[in-house]
Amino acid sequence: MPAIAHIQTDHYLIPLPRTLEDSMHGQMSDFEVVTVRITDRDGAMGTGYTFTCGVNGGAIANILSREMGPHVTGKDADLIEAIWKDLWWTFHYGGRGGPTVLALSALDMALWDLKAKRAGLPLWRLLGGYDPRVPCYAGGIDIDLSPEELVAQTHANFEKGHRAIKMKVGRDRLSEDVAKMAAMRDAFGADMPLMADANMKYTVAGAIRAARAFADFDLTWFEEPIPPDDPAGHARVQTEGGIPVATGENLRSLWDFKTVIETGGVSFPEPDVTNCGGVTPFMKIARLAEAHHLPVTSHGAHDITVQLLAACPNRSYLEAHGFGLEAYVKTPLLIENGHAIAPEGPGHGVAFDWDRLESRRA
Repeated sequence: MPAIAHIQTDHYLIPLPRTLEDSMHGQMSDFEVVTVRITDRDGAMGTGYTFTCGVNGGAIANILSREMGPHVTGKDADLIEAIWKDLWWTFHYGGRGGPTVLALSALDMALWDLKAKRAGLPLWRLLGGYDPRVPCYAGGIDIDLSPEELVAQTHANFEKGHRAIKMKVGRDRLSEDVAKMAAMRDAFGADMPLMADANMKYTVAGAIRAARAFADFDLTWFEEPIPPDDPAGHARVQTEGGIPVATGENLRSLWDFKTVIETGGVSFPEPDVTNCGGVTPFMKIARLAEAHHLPVTSHGAHDITVQLLAACPNRSYLEAHGFGLEAYVKTPLLIENGHAIAPEGPGHGVAFDWDRLESRRA
């Protein structure tokens, strides 16, 4: 039995290359990263992580180090479903959602990394395997950019291998978003896959108005037009706005996705492996989407998520956005002609530069 012998939790503050801004989170100069390293009694180690936009990482690290770590020490690391269910219900009353689920996500990710390493397989093959070449897009936090700056940023992303782009919307003047969208189409043509992300900016009526204003630009999807707590509102936006909706980065469980899918409020379910509960529920969400004939996309953590979408026949696009973490990993994501390539090494393939991270300890 590969029993869990030791769990180490660390908390880091990662400075961003430039201060970023979207429609609702305000200015972000740092992201927090909370890591988990699980070592079994044979000395094998798996790594997981989660992140925040700069606040509340201490709560996540505390839950992992003081609560979850001691609770799972000594358990069979291969029984991931059993560990996940036990943790979900043990912590349910005091933490269904929020930092508890982010902590669970990091721990679950580490368990899957450990299991794949012990099996000598890349995670995407352990999860069933489909195709290591995953379509991806460049997702920037760029609401503050002018049309000219956004076009220049997109040219730079094309040089990195991207062929699809997501831009931020949600400025106070809708006409400014429309002008930026028009500039993107003028510069890159009608066939470039283009997504728009509002980060929950609008009311239902405002989102419908925005969607109609964006209708001429043939968006692949309109992402997070309203807060995640209104599935019926999402259904109205999608039906009355006339643009497919992507949402899910702020949903925290399989059951949250069940509700929004069954309500008809999403065309592209968008789980984030670092906050939906980890690899275990991410794959269930993907299968749930498949059962409803929906393509699944992703949010954040591209270095891990490429492994998951490489195991999903109904994947659409991987969001490629490292949130500044790419400077602290030894294995940056490989992008070729609009596709991210899932690596073939054992585990999930992310190797942190722990020495460099040490200087960023929170």
